[in-house]
Amino acid sequence: MRIISTERSQVLAARVAEKLGVPLVETIFRRFPDGELYMRCGELDDETLIISSIVDNDMFVQTLLAIDAADRSANTLVIPYMGYSRQDKRFSPGEPISARAVARALSTGIGRVYVINIHDRSVLEHFSVPAKEITITPAIGSYVGDLRLKNPLILAPDEGAIDLASGVAAVGGWDCDHLVKTRFSGEEVRIAPKTIDAAGRDVVIVDDIISTGGTLATAARMLRDQGAISIHAACVHGVLTSGAYTRLRAAGLSSVVSSDTCESASSLISAANAIATTIREDAHC
Repeated sequence: MRIISTERSQVLAARVAEKLGVPLVETIFRRFPDGELYMRCGELDDETLIISSIVDNDMFVQTLLAIDAADRSANTLVIPYMGYSRQDKRFSPGEPISARAVARALSTGIGRVYVINIHDRSVLEHFSVPAKEITITPAIGSYVGDLRLKNPLILAPDEGAIDLASGVAAVGGWDCDHLVKTRFSGEEVRIAPKTIDAAGRDVVIVDDIISTGGTLATAARMLRDQGAISIHAACVHGVLTSGAYTRLRAAGLSSVVSSDTCESASSLISAANAIATTIREDAHC
């Protein structure tokens, strides 16, 4: 097996290659004057692991090019972050099911697909090849443990993220709850844990994606007012658009970290071990 990656997944690919003990193939990326993308990878073997986060449209095209470049080998695709996956249904007439369109396109030339903490597991059904979710919940829990917080409270931003939060909390046997928004009037809204008081607690809010961070910033301010000692945020996919990191730190969060599914300076948690472990286990099935 050899590993290739697209331009925005180079660090994670190198980490997975090291974990698996297989070669990472050098890949060249360029852009033509008209904007078209070009890539060329080095020598491949009869089995290729392609690692590519779909963080923007360019990375989607690079993924298609990488798959085609490896057309003489048996290919496995790892999608650490799958863009367009949140449009997993038709919300209004005339809309595409974007997750389905992307999944169909990425199924050609691939034997198996892995996706890290997909927003909705039903998206995996749109691939025409076997598709499996890999969770990095244990890695997030390990990071929270490294913070050395005394009796932390793990919070999901809403009920829909409670499974992720519960998995993180289980690593250290910590308390877990989810935030609830209560509207008292057109202008007065309160965001607070459903059952566990945040007063006097170090709080860690965990979610699969942090995008603009607007709701999270509001929640952090309210948790401060409710007496939380410190507030931290940890997510799988740190999209962090529109100044989200600055917004969150300005709102009083002591730390904001993500994994390397979306590579940035906040990527202090790695998905490499979870990917390598799953690849190795499935190879022995």
